[in-house]
Amino acid sequence: MDLSMLKKCLFALVLFPALLCAQYTDVINSNRPGRAVSAYAVGKNVAQVEVGLLYEQQDNADLNSDSNIFGTDFALRYGLLFEELEINLEGSFIKQNITYPDYNIEGKLTNFSRNRLGLKYLVYDPYKNPERNKPNLYSWRANNVFQWKNLIPAVSVYAGANFLFNDNPFYPGDPSLSYRGAINTQSRLSPRFVLISNIAYDRIGTDFPEWRVALSLSHAFRDPRWSVFFEGQGISSDRYSDVILRTGVARLISSNFQADIHMGSGFNDSPSRVFVVLGFSYRLDFHKDQLIPIDDQKAGQNGTIKKNANKKNSKKKKKKNKDDIDF
Repeated sequence: MDLSMLKKCLFALVLFPALLCAQYTDVINSNRPGRAVSAYAVGKNVAQVEVGLLYEQQDNADLNSDSNIFGTDFALRYGLLFEELEINLEGSFIKQNITYPDYNIEGKLTNFSRNRLGLKYLVYDPYKNPERNKPNLYSWRANNVFQWKNLIPAVSVYAGANFLFNDNPFYPGDPSLSYRGAINTQSRLSPRFVLISNIAYDRIGTDFPEWRVALSLSHAFRDPRWSVFFEGQGISSDRYSDVILRTGVARLISSNFQADIHMGSGFNDSPSRVFVVLGFSYRLDFHKDQLIPIDDQKAGQNGTIKKNANKKNSKKKKKKNKDDIDF
């Protein structure tokens, strides 16, 4: 990575973290690693793909079975119509090899364990206020320590639908279509720490709706190309409940490409879960900044310039010049 790229990363991730300062950023904004998702969209006309290769070991004490799972996580994200809106397709396609040692029986299950299409919309962004976003030019400490106002999060809402195909063995008896709603928040605790929370009510319309709650804390290192995260996720339904912990690292390869790896485990023993995921994120950036004409700007939007201020000043000058030449 050249010096100019490093400066971009330093500005985006340390002074004003890319995940928090705006919808669109010069550096890729990925939801990987982990399952907690950002409150922010990728930005208008930005197309992004996020992929993970996973391996998981499951042991079910109730069924006395062992499982090896291989699969792929994926997310396709696109900034639609305006900065605050994103459409996304998320899924996990897995192959599960099950063994029942007591009966010497083996089986295989293959299908989507997750497959949904949805829209995310940013309803509140505290960093849209230019006064709040200004750095303190007189105090390095004021810009780099925790402040209570940093707890005020950006908030987005999500609405989507889950799809099942070909008698999905992971959700027996469920309809082919169910629904999901979620609220996502994101706070910049300090220039190096970001806190994300998600609350979702999933599989609405089935006999087994579920609550999913996730809390994720990310930390950028002194080399801003590297970051680490810690995440806890709770799942509660009549079919399956567990608490899952994840941790991992991400490495920014370029402004449009990120690689990551994480691992995790659950607390339940029916089944117990241990897994590792290797992934990457890549974006195609077609974003263009839109300039607002002065006549269309609100008062004070661009410094202290007011609507039609230039026209009024011009008229005053003409009148003054005319008075000066009258005898």
